[in-house]
Amino acid sequence: MSDKIKLLIAFLLVVAGVAGYYYLHDSPAVLRLLSVLVGLLLAAGVASASESGRRFIAFSRDSIAEAKRVVWPTRKETIQTTGVVIVFAITMALFLWLVDASLMMMVNKLMGRV
Repeated sequence: MSDKIKLLIAFLLVVAGVAGYYYLHDSPAVLRLLSVLVGLLLAAGVASASESGRRFIAFSRDSIAEAKRVVWPTRKETIQTTGVVIVFAITMALFLWLVDASLMMMVNKLMGRV
Protein backbone atom coordinates (compact mmCIF):
# COMPACT_ATOMS: atom_id res chain seq x y z
CA MET A 1 0.00 0.00 0.00
CA SER A 2 2.82 2.41 0.81
CA ASP A 3 4.30 1.83 -2.66
CA LYS A 4 1.06 2.98 -4.25
CA ILE A 5 1.11 6.10 -2.10
CA LYS A 6 4.73 6.81 -3.10
CA LEU A 7 3.86 6.40 -6.77
CA LEU A 8 0.81 8.64 -6.35
CA ILE A 9 2.98 11.31 -4.72
CA ALA A 10 5.48 10.97 -7.59
CA PHE A 11 2.68 11.42 -10.10
CA LEU A 12 1.40 14.47 -8.23
CA LEU A 13 4.92 15.96 -8.25
CA VAL A 14 5.06 15.58 -12.03
CA VAL A 15 1.64 17.21 -12.30
CA ALA A 16 2.82 20.01 -10.01
CA GLY A 17 5.87 20.59 -12.22
CA VAL A 18 3.73 20.80 -15.33
CA ALA A 19 1.22 23.04 -13.53
CA GLY A 20 4.11 25.27 -12.49
CA TYR A 21 5.13 25.51 -16.14
CA TYR A 22 1.71 26.89 -17.05
CA TYR A 23 1.41 29.00 -13.89
CA LEU A 24 4.67 30.76 -14.75
CA HIS A 25 3.55 31.61 -18.29
CA ASP A 26 4.80 35.21 -17.93
CA SER A 27 8.18 34.15 -16.52
CA PRO A 28 11.32 33.43 -18.56
CA ALA A 29 11.42 30.07 -20.29
CA VAL A 30 14.30 28.95 -18.07
CA LEU A 31 12.14 29.19 -14.94
CA ARG A 32 9.29 27.39 -16.63
CA LEU A 33 11.58 24.58 -17.72
CA LEU A 34 13.16 24.48 -14.28
CA SER A 35 9.75 23.93 -12.67
CA VAL A 36 9.14 20.89 -14.86
CA LEU A 37 12.64 19.51 -14.25
CA VAL A 38 12.34 19.96 -10.49
CA GLY A 39 8.99 18.18 -10.55
CA LEU A 40 10.45 15.31 -12.56
CA LEU A 41 13.54 14.98 -10.36
CA LEU A 42 11.52 15.01 -7.15
CA ALA A 43 9.10 12.47 -8.65
CA ALA A 44 12.01 10.24 -9.68
CA GLY A 45 13.42 10.46 -6.16
CA VAL A 46 10.11 9.49 -4.56
CA ALA A 47 9.40 6.77 -7.13
CA SER A 48 12.86 5.26 -6.64
CA ALA A 49 12.00 4.69 -2.97
CA SER A 50 9.18 2.32 -3.96
CA GLU A 51 9.64 -1.39 -4.65
CA SER A 52 8.95 -1.01 -8.37
CA GLY A 53 11.40 1.90 -8.48
CA ARG A 54 14.12 -0.19 -6.84
CA ARG A 55 13.45 -3.01 -9.31
CA PHE A 56 13.66 -0.53 -12.20
CA ILE A 57 16.99 0.81 -10.93
CA ALA A 58 18.34 -2.75 -10.55
CA PHE A 59 17.14 -3.58 -14.07
CA SER A 60 18.82 -0.44 -15.42
CA ARG A 61 22.11 -1.33 -13.75
CA ASP A 62 21.94 -4.86 -15.12
CA SER A 63 21.18 -3.51 -18.60
CA ILE A 64 24.17 -1.18 -18.48
CA ALA A 65 26.42 -4.01 -17.31
CA GLU A 66 25.13 -6.24 -20.12
CA ALA A 67 25.70 -3.52 -22.71
CA LYS A 68 29.30 -3.21 -21.53
CA ARG A 69 29.82 -6.94 -22.15
CA VAL A 70 28.68 -6.75 -25.76
CA VAL A 71 31.45 -7.21 -28.31
CA TRP A 72 30.80 -4.48 -30.85
CA PRO A 73 31.99 -4.99 -34.43
CA THR A 74 35.04 -3.17 -35.70
CA ARG A 75 34.78 -0.37 -38.23
CA LYS A 76 35.94 -2.71 -41.01
CA GLU A 77 33.31 -5.34 -40.13
CA THR A 78 30.61 -2.69 -40.00
CA ILE A 79 31.54 -1.29 -43.41
CA GLN A 80 31.70 -4.78 -44.96
CA THR A 81 28.33 -5.78 -43.51
CA THR A 82 26.76 -2.51 -44.66
CA GLY A 83 28.17 -3.08 -48.15
CA VAL A 84 26.71 -6.59 -48.29
CA VAL A 85 23.30 -5.28 -47.20
CA ILE A 86 23.34 -2.50 -49.82
CA VAL A 87 24.38 -4.89 -52.61
CA PHE A 88 21.67 -7.36 -51.58
CA ALA A 89 19.03 -4.60 -51.49
CA ILE A 90 20.02 -3.39 -54.98
CA THR A 91 20.03 -6.97 -56.32
CA MET A 92 16.58 -7.66 -54.89
CA ALA A 93 15.25 -4.35 -56.25
CA LEU A 94 16.50 -5.21 -59.74
CA PHE A 95 15.09 -8.75 -59.51
CA LEU A 96 11.68 -7.53 -58.38
CA TRP A 97 11.68 -4.83 -61.08
CA LEU A 98 12.47 -7.51 -63.68
CA VAL A 99 9.67 -9.78 -62.41
CA ASP A 100 7.22 -6.86 -62.31
CA ALA A 101 8.14 -5.71 -65.83
CA SER A 102 7.83 -9.27 -67.17
CA LEU A 103 4.42 -9.76 -65.60
CA MET A 104 3.26 -6.38 -66.90
CA MET A 105 4.37 -7.29 -70.42
CA MET A 106 2.54 -10.63 -70.22
CA VAL A 107 -0.65 -8.99 -68.95
CA ASN A 108 -0.48 -6.35 -71.68
CA LYS A 109 0.06 -9.07 -74.30
CA LEU A 110 -2.89 -11.10 -72.99
CA MET A 111 -5.10 -8.03 -73.07
CA GLY A 112 -3.96 -7.15 -76.58
CA ARG A 113 -2.56 -3.72 -75.72
CA VAL A 114 0.80 -4.21 -77.40
